[in-house]
Amino acid sequence: MPSDSAGSLRSPLKRARGSGSAKEGVGTFLAERISAVALIPLTLWFVFSVARLPLLSHAAVEHWLRAPSVAVTLVLFLAVLFYHSNLGVKVVVEDYVAGEGRKLVTLLLVKFAHAALAAAAIFAVLKVSLGG
Repeated sequence: MPSDSAGSLRSPLKRARGSGSAKEGVGTFLAERISAVALIPLTLWFVFSVARLPLLSHAAVEHWLRAPSVAVTLVLFLAVLFYHSNLGVKVVVEDYVAGEGRKLVTLLLVKFAHAALAAAAIFAVLKVSLGG
């Protein structure tokens, strides 16, 4: 297998495709960028929607959440937000946590925490929007 000038053992085809031994370098990069782009309009929608509420009282927010379009868009915003956050924290852990065992445990905890928080946030939106 030919090596490049930096001493990498990746073939030119692997370098062109962007996949190293882990086979996921480009996939994570693209997922981060796509979720970031998706968050732009979702975040703008959220900020402007909340800013247009006359009062940030519980009753006003509850009334706002009862609109089906608001509930669906907010659930989408939360899902993309937690997905994007998980991707970013995963990259930080992979880059900065030393030791394979510690890295694996940290990655599992991060993934579990993101899933649990996303589920709780989405459940809360659905409970309020469905009148639970």
